[in-house]
Amino acid sequence: MNSLADLNEYLFSALDAITNDDLSDEQLQREINKAQAVTKVAETVIRNGELALKTMQLVNEYGYTTPDGDEVPLPGMLRYGLRGKDEPVERKGLLGGGGEVANAA
Repeated sequence: MNSLADLNEYLFSALDAITNDDLSDEQLQREINKAQAVTKVAETVIRNGELALKTMQLVNEYGYTTPDGDEVPLPGMLRYGLRGKDEPVERKGLLGGGGEVANAA
């Protein structure tokens, strides 16, 4: 599972499993327990996604540089790039606005 789309598909699969009328009481309880565990993890994944989106919206709104032209560094967990690559990603215009932009480090 590597994306919110994958997570959504998995959540619907869990829903299908717990609404299966052919399950025994024991199987149903096992599926409910799994669904509750997945839901807890999913909530954390979704909150992390919301934080990343909110960060990008704020950076986009206020710009990536200080008035002196220095790049505003993002905390490590909020930096982004091409997955598995050391190449920087051009940040300009990701959300349709913002200040002057330098390449991500």
